[in-house]
Amino acid sequence: MPCSNVLAVFVFLCIVLDIAKGSDCEVCVGFLERLYQRLKTSHEELTPVNVETGLQSACEEAEGKEGRLCYYLGATRDAATKITGEVARPMSSHVPVGKICERLQKKDSQICELRYEKQTIDVSTAALFKLRVTELKNILNSWGEVCRACIEKTDFVNLIQEMAPRHTKNHGREPADL
Repeated sequence: MPCSNVLAVFVFLCIVLDIAKGSDCEVCVGFLERLYQRLKTSHEELTPVNVETGLQSACEEAEGKEGRLCYYLGATRDAATKITGEVARPMSSHVPVGKICERLQKKDSQICELRYEKQTIDVSTAALFKLRVTELKNILNSWGEVCRACIEKTDFVNLIQEMAPRHTKNHGREPADL
C-alpha cells in the first residue's frame, strides 16, 4: 500500500514538472530563439548591453503575441515593469532559450501562457473561391507574399495555390495549419 502512494506522488510530480517545462513557453521560446540567432549572425559580441539593445529593437517590430511578450518583459515603452536583464544576462552567456523562458516563468507566469494563434485554411480551389478578396490578401500577407499584378479574384487564388507548397504543411486538398 505505501509503495503505491509513493508511486502516485512520483507520477504526479512528473506530470507537474512536465507542465512547467520551458518547452511549453511557445511564444517565449520562438521569439527569443529568433532573437538569439539574429544576434549571433550579426557577429557582434554577446554582451548584456548588446542583447538588451537587440531585444528592444526586436520588440519595436513585434506584433500580436510577441508584442505581448515584449510588454511582459518590459521591452516596450508602455510596460510597467522591466525584466529585460533576466533575458540579457543569460543570453549573453549562451544559456539555452528554453531555460531562460523557464526562469522567466518563475518571475511572471503569464509569459508561458502565451500561445500562437493557429489558423487552418483549405487551399483547394473551391474553398478559396468562397473567400473574399480581402481574406485572400490576408492569407498572402501572413505568408509574407504580395501580389501587385492581381486584379481579379482568380489571380489571388492562383497565386495562393502556387505559394501553398512553400507555406503549408499539407499542400493538397486537406486543411493545413499556417
